[in-house]
Amino acid sequence: MRVLVTRPALAAARTARKLAALGHEPVALPLAQAEHDVEAARAALAERHSAIAITSAEVARLLGKIGPALDRHLLTTVFSVGHVSAQAASDAGFRTVLTPGGDGKGLADMIVAHCRDFGMPAEPILYLAGHPRAPGFEARLKEAGIPLRTAECYRMAPIIPKRSDAEAVLLKPVPDAVLLYSRETARTFFELSPLAETPERFLSTLMLCMSANVAKAVPQRFAALTVVASAPNEESLLDLL
Repeated sequence: MRVLVTRPALAAARTARKLAALGHEPVALPLAQAEHDVEAARAALAERHSAIAITSAEVARLLGKIGPALDRHLLTTVFSVGHVSAQAASDAGFRTVLTPGGDGKGLADMIVAHCRDFGMPAEPILYLAGHPRAPGFEARLKEAGIPLRTAECYRMAPIIPKRSDAEAVLLKPVPDAVLLYSRETARTFFELSPLAETPERFLSTLMLCMSANVAKAVPQRFAALTVVASAPNEESLLDLL
């Protein structure tokens, strides 16, 4: 199958290798790129906190830019949303990284259970967050009365490819499947000129979504071939192929 990957370039290259190993033909069209705010992360870490929460491997990559100043934080427990972000945090040097291997709701539930078992932290949990993001994780912890301090330290900026680049990837030939990882990227994808002007050409293309939230950005005309992964991780997404 010819499979289109819409992730940022670095992650797309890793996904392409997985697809090739599975016998597929990967093509990449990155539709977002991360913009890091290292100073915001450094300032947030300088304030007192009991643990760190991350919902993206992008944060762990950002922390790697802080340098030796990160060393004093490496014994701090990190609550990480999934296995990829957990591995990235471990690679950054953190000694204790806990993950439910799921989504933001699963991470919040794990933190709630941890606080129930070990007591409410005296200092807030520091959530190193991105923009945009879903509100569920923060809302769940607030509901449980767990002290949380959120610091935005990166944003995912959309990439609008040149018309010629989009047409080359999307029409020559049309992909058999598209991997959609975020609601924002899905919106950008369906606004590209080939999708907007000749949508009928994509009515046989599988729209594979990381979560139900991502699927909400898929136009109704493509609903018949829209499939949601059984779990919000790339392994489950690739299992749909």
